[in-house]
Amino acid sequence: MKQTPQEKKIQENMQPGVITLNGFLGNDNRHYQDIIDEDRRTLERLSITPGEIADRLQYFADLAWDSYDAPIIIDEFYQVEYKSYRGKIPCPFPHAGRYPKGTITLKNLNCGKEICWTPLNIHMIREHCFFEGKGSPHRIEPSEVMKILFK
Repeated sequence: MKQTPQEKKIQENMQPGVITLNGFLGNDNRHYQDIIDEDRRTLERLSITPGEIADRLQYFADLAWDSYDAPIIIDEFYQVEYKSYRGKIPCPFPHAGRYPKGTITLKNLNCGKEICWTPLNIHMIREHCFFEGKGSPHRIEPSEVMKILFK
């Protein structure tokens, strides 16, 4: 597959040390577009959109924002903690926008499963259907998200 200069730049931006220390691909050797395509197919099988997932992640991030770096319980069985850090980070895709540095950790107290994401993850899921590569510290598995966020 021949890449455009823009696609080459995006792939470069996703590498460790360019925008973030660990990058966005983890140990996944696939092209970012192949990752997106597979995740889109998974979402279609689950009958959910990237926007619905991003909305749910944003819901928890917004409610946890004022928690002052301590876990809070949301909707009776979600334990959520928002840790904010100084600064902003750009998206690896080419457009204007910088996103607050921080991590949101959610534990579903019913099933015991936990996920962690960033404000940038919310944007990348909503706008690019990009959940990061397998092995990435902030990879959200589309096949797991239903069990954790919507049950």
